[in-house]
Amino acid sequence: MDDTIIKILEKREIKPTSIRILVLKAMQEFNRAFSLGDLENKLVSVDKSTIFRTIHLFHEKQLIHNFDDGSGSVKYSICKDDCNCEVDDLHVHFYCNYCKNAFCLENVIIPKFDLPDNMQIESANFVIKGYCGKCNKIAT
Repeated sequence: MDDTIIKILEKREIKPTSIRILVLKAMQEFNRAFSLGDLENKLVSVDKSTIFRTIHLFHEKQLIHNFDDGSGSVKYSICKDDCNCEVDDLHVHFYCNYCKNAFCLENVIIPKFDLPDNMQIESANFVIKGYCGKCNKIAT
């Protein structure tokens, strides 16, 4: 598995250090979008500032993308191999009001908008909120 992770890092021109491999492995274990706090809880033996710097590097190199799901903490998700985090790569995210998990809906593309001529989209945050269908739907 480390060979696969090393190839993923190298494809994004990220030097595959042991910490970066460890952080990416931890990210891959999530079946949902994750926060910095989620990673810190999973990697208790790794310095928090190291995790933060690694997330920043991964985001800068477009290995991960981030979004605001309205929960109060930014969420992250690993990008697909062919993603360059351009406007055409943007997709909708879903936030479950019950289990508080956020998910990428990669097959649901953010709709195109006709903006005035002097405006240009650089990013968009499109979050749908509701019930994910997988958790115990207990209102909070």
